[in-house]
Amino acid sequence: MEILQSGNMGVSMKESENLTADSIRELIKAAIEARRKSYSPYSHYQVGAALLTADGQIVTGCNIENAAYGPSNCAERTAFFKAVSEGMREFTAIAIVGSPEGEELTQYAYPCGVCRQVMREFCEPERFRIIVAKSEEDYRVMTLAALLPESFGSENLCDGNEQCQR
Repeated sequence: MEILQSGNMGVSMKESENLTADSIRELIKAAIEARRKSYSPYSHYQVGAALLTADGQIVTGCNIENAAYGPSNCAERTAFFKAVSEGMREFTAIAIVGSPEGEELTQYAYPCGVCRQVMREFCEPERFRIIVAKSEEDYRVMTLAALLPESFGSENLCDGNEQCQR
């Protein structure tokens, strides 16, 4: 997996797709705040996400569990569904934080396969950035293409027919 940017890992920062170090920190901060709203009484694994729209808005989400498990929703999908339900369709990046219950972030929380596919529905894999973080200074940035190679998208349904493109 190609990590495009890293914080606190001895790798120099470079701006990537208009994401500055400050904008990354702002997204991570919003994801940390969203994590505090997690409803995770079964797994006790709290996740927060902050989705950056193309026009600079930040939409947050947290994981929401259910006793039946299947109806549970990940933080990333919560953020995407909130944004889409408000008419937003173009996205630049998402920051994700998660760890077992408690204030300390002890690990990077990568998106599950279902969340990666939801991202693929609305984002260009080579351009959309996924930020996983342990703090505002300790994070990794990669493309959706790196996390979901050879992905399936709406263009696969068309077989060249432009009418079925979104």
